[in-house]
Amino acid sequence: MPEHTPLMRREECDKLELRLQHALSGFVEQPRAAVEEADLVLEEVSGRVTEALAQRRRTLRGSWQDDESATDTEQLRLALKDYRELADRLMRI
Repeated sequence: MPEHTPLMRREECDKLELRLQHALSGFVEQPRAAVEEADLVLEEVSGRVTEALAQRRRTLRGSWQDDESATDTEQLRLALKDYRELADRLMRI
């Protein structure tokens, strides 16, 4: 798995960024509504990231767990490398 693969599609990020920008720009006129919208955006982002991570984990697990008899050491090495890269990436957030 390439280290720089985004967790969310660009279109999804753009929509969420637009919503957050809208909340920021509306703060002066409606501060509470702006903060509530920012809260909803963060909730949606965290949910989508959680879903994306769960899918990545299923994919990783499938690369070595589906058929233990056919999994060779090289496949396990690559799986371990992918796990390490993803974990490292998450710890840098």
